[in-house]
Amino acid sequence: MKHYTRDNFQLTQSIGFHLNKARNSLLMEMDSALRPLDINGQQMGILLSLTRGVASTPFEISKLLGIDSGLMTRMLDKLEEKGLLERSRSIDNRRVVNLTLTEKGKAVAAQIPEIAPEVLNQRLKEFSEAEFLEFRRLLQKFVSTR
Repeated sequence: MKHYTRDNFQLTQSIGFHLNKARNSLLMEMDSALRPLDINGQQMGILLSLTRGVASTPFEISKLLGIDSGLMTRMLDKLEEKGLLERSRSIDNRRVVNLTLTEKGKAVAAQIPEIAPEVLNQRLKEFSEAEFLEFRRLLQKFVSTR
């Protein structure tokens, strides 16, 4: 089904406009809340991916978070400069880079669950439980649809 046509499309009424605005607002709020940890919202995703064992290479994290390889490299450089992670070549395949959190990185990552849920809960405070579940379901459907 086509929801938009040439005649009814308006920028400020499009899903893309609202998703972009929501993303930007949420990232600004998350960045502000994470400032005491000296990380931002995108770096948070990398640290949590490594902490939870969801991904362990730049490629896996790029794919998971939807970040291009150039931005991923710059973010990893920053995290490495801050002493939060280390990169090492795989013994089995020298082309593969493995990422591991340092002790400092583990300590920072351990504090994220105290901060991030508060930012999200503040945004979602007007949502009922049913609205929250439906919103999450619809976003997951939107992301997985091509």
